[in-house]
Amino acid sequence: MQLIESILADSAAVAAIRRDLHAHPELCFQEQRTSDVIAKALADWGIPVHRGLGTTGVVGIVKNGSSSRAVGLRADIDALPITEHNRFAHASKHPGKMHACGHDGHTAMLLAAAKHLARHRHFDGTVYLIFQPAEEGGGGAREMIKDGLFDRFPMEAVFGAHNWPGLGAGQFALRAGPVFASSNEFKITIRGKGSHGAMPHLGIDPVPVACQMVQAFQTIITRNKRPLDTGVISVTMIHTGEATNVVPDHCVLEGTVRTFTTEVLDLIERRMRIVAEQTCAAFEAGCEFEFSRNYPPTINHAAETAFARTVMADVVGPENVLEFEPTMGAEDFSYYLQHRPGCYFVIGNGDGAHREGGHGLGPCMLHNPSYDFNDDLIPLGATLWVRLAERWLAPAAPG
Repeated sequence: MQLIESILADSAAVAAIRRDLHAHPELCFQEQRTSDVIAKALADWGIPVHRGLGTTGVVGIVKNGSSSRAVGLRADIDALPITEHNRFAHASKHPGKMHACGHDGHTAMLLAAAKHLARHRHFDGTVYLIFQPAEEGGGGAREMIKDGLFDRFPMEAVFGAHNWPGLGAGQFALRAGPVFASSNEFKITIRGKGSHGAMPHLGIDPVPVACQMVQAFQTIITRNKRPLDTGVISVTMIHTGEATNVVPDHCVLEGTVRTFTTEVLDLIERRMRIVAEQTCAAFEAGCEFEFSRNYPPTINHAAETAFARTVMADVVGPENVLEFEPTMGAEDFSYYLQHRPGCYFVIGNGDGAHREGGHGLGPCMLHNPSYDFNDDLIPLGATLWVRLAERWLAPAAPG
């Protein structure tokens, strides 16, 4: 493993920043203290800072030489609305808020890289350091783009990373093409007619309508969609009724749809609407169908993925650069990849053995109240960021 010595020397100080951020988590678009910490660190290292994109986003700029070429490196900075189960010293001080996805670690890795890049500048061009708010459902990437990210900071490509529990520390994984799915939500309200539970013939019961509908949705996956295409429909909430002897007058179904392509998503939404409306009609019930498209699929570009793979192999050896198995989870880095070529990859967080005494009894998995980021990844992730930027912006050979 070829780690950069100056980054290793600074790793304890950067880990202290990471733990401070972990202890003071902030939810999407509320990351004011977090942004202050990031901006101060960058300014202390002589890096110009721009603030306010996407409400609380921070962009640092490291330039060198005369080239107009530029590359973007992104870290997300927000926390989750989870009450932490850990009891070690840097556990969250704010009940109901927790860095349960490692965004504090992503921030720390990019800060460590920023410090080295500012001190050494072995490249020709500009590195844009993107500290993005509101990845956890707020679409912070989309909001930063709306606020002019790519207009004000023109870059050829953009790269992002996420820690991955279960993948060994010291390993990376990536692949070209779809890596994370689109994230979409639906809400279906079935309007029936309430009645006494002993006299259901006097009403229109929405509950059996809902049961038929949930079962029918799965035929969209098994009979309407091509078997080779990936798609998930999950009804995750059913709300109805207030008393055991009353037929309710309405029932609400809610859930999520995940796909890797817009074409499959179009098919699923269209068929779900038909199934919902026609099932209700068959039972003489009313139907209100709502479908919200949130994050698009995250689709890596082939050339940038191959480039990142080569850099990773130089840092950790090709045997530690694995092929990523796509997940139906979602990631708003997808918005960047709709505007610029790039690659989103994962860095192994290990099996949880790194956690200090006092951690919760749950597994060290993403979005788990017993999770904690592995600080040993900070010098590795930072080294990868530096080497990627240096190679992308390598000075042209004299001709």
